[in-house]
Amino acid sequence: MPHLRTRRRLALAVPVVLSLTASLGFLPSPVSATPLTAEATPAADGPSLSYVVNTRTGHHTIASVRKVIAAAGGSVVVAYDRIGVIVVHSSNPDFAKTIREVRGVDSAGATRTAPLPAQSTTDVGTPKVLGAEQVAGARAADGQDPLEPLQWDLPAIKADKAHEKTLGSRKVTVAVIDTGVDDTHPDIAPNFDRAASANCVSGKPDTTDGAWRPSASESPHGTHVAGEIAGAKNGVGITGVAPGVRVAGIKVGNPDGFFYTEAVVCGFVWAAEHHVDVTNNSYYTDPWYFNCTTDPDQKALVDAVTRASRYAERKGAVNVAAAGNENYDLASDSITDPVSPNDSTPSDRVIDPHKCYDIPTQLPGVVTVAATGAKGIKSSFSNYGLGVIDIAAPGGDSTAYQKPEPPATDGRILGPLPGGKWGYMAGTSMATPHVAGVAALIKSTHPHASAALVKALLYAEADATPCTDPYDINGDGKVDAVCEGSTNRNGFYGWGTADALAAVTR
Repeated sequence: MPHLRTRRRLALAVPVVLSLTASLGFLPSPVSATPLTAEATPAADGPSLSYVVNTRTGHHTIASVRKVIAAAGGSVVVAYDRIGVIVVHSSNPDFAKTIREVRGVDSAGATRTAPLPAQSTTDVGTPKVLGAEQVAGARAADGQDPLEPLQWDLPAIKADKAHEKTLGSRKVTVAVIDTGVDDTHPDIAPNFDRAASANCVSGKPDTTDGAWRPSASESPHGTHVAGEIAGAKNGVGITGVAPGVRVAGIKVGNPDGFFYTEAVVCGFVWAAEHHVDVTNNSYYTDPWYFNCTTDPDQKALVDAVTRASRYAERKGAVNVAAAGNENYDLASDSITDPVSPNDSTPSDRVIDPHKCYDIPTQLPGVVTVAATGAKGIKSSFSNYGLGVIDIAAPGGDSTAYQKPEPPATDGRILGPLPGGKWGYMAGTSMATPHVAGVAALIKSTHPHASAALVKALLYAEADATPCTDPYDINGDGKVDAVCEGSTNRNGFYGWGTADALAAVTR
């Protein structure tokens, strides 16, 4: 089963596609910046890179720092004054080092190791298309969408029972910060929020009509995620966890499949300023799987995304993120990261997960989601860790490991794909939208609840799930992961498995 690059490793499997198209028709205060001398400004003879410069707050800090940025050979792309983050392009190889010495700058660093644009490609696989006649055997009960019987994940979190009471409120919007969303898909179009959608790939929002959509050569990931959250209950295709809420697309993954810091910052700020209620983040911020605060460049990336995600939460958004797909214990003392930096030449590096962070997943305030399979236990690939994982939800698994009960036949998660298609994917990427959907149902039930209260209810209403011990997912007699903690909170399932029915009844 091919393993794609992300959780972003966008999913653990090539989508199996079901084609039904034929049958359906503030400025900071002044500071005195340290001046740059001519000798301190090296020639611009390096590769052009993107940087984030994080400044202190105050009325004129950003204006002052911008002048120094120009003197150091930098060109400002956009300045997010409210959080003190400036996105800069520069070909001065000493740009970050120079700017870090400037008064008023808290941190600065390159957001990538490859020149602009990144010279890489991502193979998301060729979907295996099934004709309408091949899925004609799917039989739906009254009130179900045609493919809902194949969605074992909905009853796993009692979403089917929740839908008998409410589908969620149209006043609630979930932003999918991802590879883009095909808002023309029949399962997404009825609930799409165009006003809250944008393309943030450059670090600056583009609101051109359709800019949020993926191109034909780009990943279907964001579309699948959006459908899992809010696929309309409209007699077509699948049903989302919260099919009555609205969904927005904020595109942050570039055509080569990279999610760079400037794009992620833009995504969170856009979501904040458009008053979305929940953000779904099924990716890690490239090029470092783990960003170590002992490294000045990586520290700057952590700082920038932290400022942006906290801003979104202050504005009322619950930020939900995927834990990752490498079966890592994120609470351990060391992890070997073999994939960073993934936009140039990766190498094995041993990191301390207490000082090096998967962002936005491990940032303060973010809801970190682990994946479960059709048997309700941790997915074979899902990262875990006591005190790191907050909650679990269906993300699918190999059918060989966790086979669903009939009529469902595939252990992965079924969702929409661009072009009016549907297919299966698996990953913590797929678990996260289930939690985002439940958070949206909580917000629908408690419309005046703050982000903190929605999160508290999300955890309190989760079904306590005890550790799977021993955890031998492939049955070879060897323990594949060790769960620590109690029934009420542990490293595999956090506070428990998300519960959609409790979200609408308590």
